[in-house]
Amino acid sequence: MAMKVMSARDAKNRFGEFLDSARREPVVVTKNNRPVGIMISIEDAADTLLPELLLDKDPGYDGWLFDKVSATLARVDSGETRLRGHGEAMALLKERLRVRSAGKTS
Repeated sequence: MAMKVMSARDAKNRFGEFLDSARREPVVVTKNNRPVGIMISIEDAADTLLPELLLDKDPGYDGWLFDKVSATLARVDSGETRLRGHGEAMALLKERLRVRSAGKTS
């Protein structure tokens, strides 16, 4: 089975399709008919050394993240909070960042 190949232009113009393809199998990206990169899903990357090579994590980050996610899931299960759609979650995050930035400059 041949690996999927997509030109950089097609990847840009059909980004949704590009992401969908990469979730199913690695996609080689070409420019001027030469391979210049490869897109793989985050799930596939998790099984490689890429996360360790590319992501700088502070000591204790994994434990902190696990605790935060666990606490949030417990609050959702108890009905204390609810899951939010991407747009709503991004709006809330941007507002929190705006407030935090405003507090640091005053």
